[in-house]
Amino acid sequence: MTSVKRLSQGEFVALTAALFAMVAISIDAMLPALPEIAATMSPDAPNRAQLVITSFVFGMGLGTLFVGPLADAFGRKPVIYAGTALYAMTALACYFANSLDTLLVARVLQGISVAAARVVSMAIMRDLFKGREMAKIMSFVMMVFIMVPAIAPLMGQAIIALASWHAIFLVYILFAAVIILWFGLRQPETLSKADRRPLDFGILLAATKELFTHRIVVISILAQTLTMAALFATLSSMQGIFEQRFDRAASFPLWFAFIALGSASGSIINSRVVMRLGMRPVITAAYTSVLALTLVLLVLIASSAMPEMLAFPAHILWSIALFSMMSLTMGNLNALAMEPVGHIAGLAASVMTSVATVASVVLAVPVGLAFNGTAMPLMAGVAVFVACALALMRLVRR
Repeated sequence: MTSVKRLSQGEFVALTAALFAMVAISIDAMLPALPEIAATMSPDAPNRAQLVITSFVFGMGLGTLFVGPLADAFGRKPVIYAGTALYAMTALACYFANSLDTLLVARVLQGISVAAARVVSMAIMRDLFKGREMAKIMSFVMMVFIMVPAIAPLMGQAIIALASWHAIFLVYILFAAVIILWFGLRQPETLSKADRRPLDFGILLAATKELFTHRIVVISILAQTLTMAALFATLSSMQGIFEQRFDRAASFPLWFAFIALGSASGSIINSRVVMRLGMRPVITAAYTSVLALTLVLLVLIASSAMPEMLAFPAHILWSIALFSMMSLTMGNLNALAMEPVGHIAGLAASVMTSVATVASVVLAVPVGLAFNGTAMPLMAGVAVFVACALALMRLVRR
């Protein structure tokens, strides 16, 4: 691989986190808007409003299948430029949407467009780092990135108070413009013309077949699917649980910020221990801890043994643990899978992320739609997802 001049580690981490943040802000800033979207666009089926979240994620999963090969063929920067332009246009379409179905179609397209920032930034990271070093950099990125979910719902709530939930999409356009200007001026191209792979169906098919010959890649995809299913099911049900179970709709953005900041400990722990312990033990410990906590809470809630005064603090603790699990698993799972496929990093990132994201939405949507005003359906679904992910990790060779 041709040597590429690197940004300082601090700026690279901040820029990569900002690119990742386009995904987070597109999801989390919409959470406070779900009740109003339900009331104005789907009053007869209010649970359908949460599809604004999962439709975006579904589109992102579809988009990731294409942007990796495009980035391998044309370079990293042109693909991010094109994706960001499409993101701005689809945000404008969301702003003018006058029905839930129109909004959901626009959100799918917006998800497709944001895949460029998500996948290509990961390929850039793999161009420059690998193995445990990549896992460490990913941990630093997640530490910065975690601030976005902390402030996004508060931002969404403020925009709704000042204008309307539609105006959130105008802020998306402004955010994307700032990020792409920074990226264009500061980040060098990391894939030289000599290292690019032409868009040839036969070559892509062969590379994809090679990808799935690696046992660790297959296990990583399945584990990422289950992990993201737990996350997206939680994001879909979270606002409803705070509103209907705990009567805290107004303070939901503040509690969400508290949860997001509390879960930053996961990234801090991972950055400090992954180089010494390795990725597999950290992932296994994270799954084990969350599964144990979830099962304990399920038993207490189902048996009515949970004191009412402890129900809300227990839910907050569980949410922090679940979000921390993301920081302790996703970056490490990606680093494990990318290590043997660095020569097809763009394609590998696309296929792995696409399959895992689309499949996770298929798993998460039924859990979200099962919401009944309590946390029971969500916790039961998360318990199943995490237990299966933990079982998969037992198949990973040291």
